[in-house]
Amino acid sequence: MFRRDLRLGDHAGLTEAARFGDVVPALVVEPDAERRFDRNPRRAAYYCGAVSSLRGELASRGSALVVRRGARAPALVRLAREVRAAAVCWAAAYDTATIERDRTLQAALEEAGFRVSVVHDAPAIPPDDTAAVRRDDDGRGYRALAPYLVAWRAQRRAHHAARIPYAAPAFASDAPPAFGGAPATAHERVAPSEESVLAAFDAYLAGPALAYRSARNVPAGDGTARLSPALAFGVVSARTLLARIERRAGDPFLLTEERASLDALVRSLAQRDFFLQLGWFFEGAADAALQARMAGFAFARTHPALDAWRAGRTGYPLVDAGMRQLAATGWMHPRVRLVAASFLCFDLGVDWRAGRDFWDEHLTEDEPALATGNWQWVAGVGADLAAVPRIFNPRRQARWFDPLGEYVRRWIPELANVPHAAVLDPAGAAVRSQLLLPLFDGSAYPAPVVDHERSARAYLARYAEFVRLRR
Repeated sequence: MFRRDLRLGDHAGLTEAARFGDVVPALVVEPDAERRFDRNPRRAAYYCGAVSSLRGELASRGSALVVRRGARAPALVRLAREVRAAAVCWAAAYDTATIERDRTLQAALEEAGFRVSVVHDAPAIPPDDTAAVRRDDDGRGYRALAPYLVAWRAQRRAHHAARIPYAAPAFASDAPPAFGGAPATAHERVAPSEESVLAAFDAYLAGPALAYRSARNVPAGDGTARLSPALAFGVVSARTLLARIERRAGDPFLLTEERASLDALVRSLAQRDFFLQLGWFFEGAADAALQARMAGFAFARTHPALDAWRAGRTGYPLVDAGMRQLAATGWMHPRVRLVAASFLCFDLGVDWRAGRDFWDEHLTEDEPALATGNWQWVAGVGADLAAVPRIFNPRRQARWFDPLGEYVRRWIPELANVPHAAVLDPAGAAVRSQLLLPLFDGSAYPAPVVDHERSARAYLARYAEFVRLRR
């Protein structure tokens, strides 16, 4: 059964299924999934495009994708009976809600007399492999990134290159998924495929990736691979990407900085695996803080400026540029994500779940375990709990990573013609010049919704008091 693994190459689930005979490729379209995709047209378009590419690849191999609609358990039980399946195989999920639903599905299939095999495909290194080297905590997963990276780098990666025997297209199929709404640009209407994503990645490795270590922090540039949707939907395998990075790193003529950039790219994929294994080993309640000692900390559910944050009108240019980029493209630069998320959690004091859920309505990628893990990390309630919360100063971050305001001007047209000295802090520039002019009229760029320094101090004081009372 396909889910977030919409490809044929280097596929752990297909390799496992081939052990039992000819593979009948299946996809179940559930009503809940249709409603979820209808709320995010870009995500729906990407998913439908990926499914379309998968169908084409299967057709070229003399097979077909069998699509069934309805609740997963009864749909798969019926299909398994139709095809007289020896086993039903799929790739594991890493978010609590889907893990629980998978257990229910497995129980229904086993009760109907079918063997079930669930394998790890999304991470480059399966969670059980890194956990197996632990000598403490009963071999469970890692809560801290640093020791996890050591264990991760020591593992050997599998590569699933076996020839898969696909069944002939002899089974009834419902219509493939097609959701309402339309992508915003012609680029988003191109069906993503394993071949096209890997070709783009090879072009990235040939040049931009060699400056990744510095470029990943420059939002105005194009230094990231933008692989999050392809990885989220399994259009490419993380194992394949790592193999290609390592092959590129084998070039004897690379400079030291270029090798360091490729290593940083490897680390980013390892960090993705880290958050997936967190979801696998530390399910808990779906929205519970990973750090138990932060479970009782009270974030606000709302704030008078919450809508301004959502609309990219907080008066902090880097935050607003990121939120507008998200609304316009379904993606936000990773450095800016940190700043925008920090602003919500610490400047506004709003619950991280409100931010995660809002971004989920706009991001093309669809990886709930990563979304929860990253938001908890920023909010200081998840992995790698720091001694004090990591509060990003939005003005300082703008000066460091967008010093000429190129990124800000790209996404905030109100500031397009503001001088360099003012574009990153228009409110401060207005005060210094004692001129408000049209900066803060109804249609122009707004004044800051909060004072960052004051808000940060207030949050830290509340946090310190919470920690003191918990001792």
